[in-house]
Amino acid sequence: MSRLRISAISFLNTAPLMWDFEHGSAGQNFDISYTVPSACAADLAAGKADIGIIPAAAYTTVPNLVILPGVAIASRRAVRSILLVSKVPVEKIQTVALDTSSLTSVALVKVLFAKWWGGERKFASMAPDLGPMLQQNDAALLIGDSALQVDRSQYLTYDLAEEWFRFTGKPFVFAFWAVRKDAIKDKTSNLDLAMIFQQSRDRGLASDSLNQIAREWVPRVGLSEADVRSYLTENIHYYLDPAHVEGLQLYYRFAQECKALPTAPALDFLEISKPALI
Repeated sequence: MSRLRISAISFLNTAPLMWDFEHGSAGQNFDISYTVPSACAADLAAGKADIGIIPAAAYTTVPNLVILPGVAIASRRAVRSILLVSKVPVEKIQTVALDTSSLTSVALVKVLFAKWWGGERKFASMAPDLGPMLQQNDAALLIGDSALQVDRSQYLTYDLAEEWFRFTGKPFVFAFWAVRKDAIKDKTSNLDLAMIFQQSRDRGLASDSLNQIAREWVPRVGLSEADVRSYLTENIHYYLDPAHVEGLQLYYRFAQECKALPTAPALDFLEISKPALI
């Protein structure tokens, strides 16, 4: 039987989710590649991957997916790694550079402008390099590790998850694991995918694991170990619970109303395997 292919994201916030794949036995059952969020979705759409941690926005455009239940990259407060960085107050912004590695946050920033920040702006996609982005625009959307490294004392910054929660009272879901239906159908397997990915998350969030992740990522992101740990435990929420599903559905509704995304299909979750009765 061929191994299932995973397309994962090479950001700090996915490190706990990948724990068993990198430090445990789960990795031996899968072929894993790392990329940016927008490319994860493209890999699934092109059939280059069977499982991907896709941006929430991609669920509206990539057909025939099922969601692995219970696991997400989400936030119930400021997330720190999804920022609108601006030279001027938000009401004076006219032009915005959009991080090309993002899909979900691009739609979210358009929703925020359309519904609460005061109407249309001009948007341009650019590589996530803050200097050139702000040379050509009033503001820049940055996601992931690039956003964590922004010197906030030099700019006005707006945390998109915090702004979303302020206006809606709902948590925000940035990404979740999704599986191509064809992959499940074509590759017969006795793997309990829901359990494997949930257990990897749980083990990655154990105290010893977080300490190791913090040590490994300090030189990559330029933060202290304490900052890395607080980001992973206080800013990121790794559970796709009912409140987050509600927030996700509201995001899809608003994004469709603002023409930032097409209409989302109904959320389709992979059924959790039940133990056989003896």
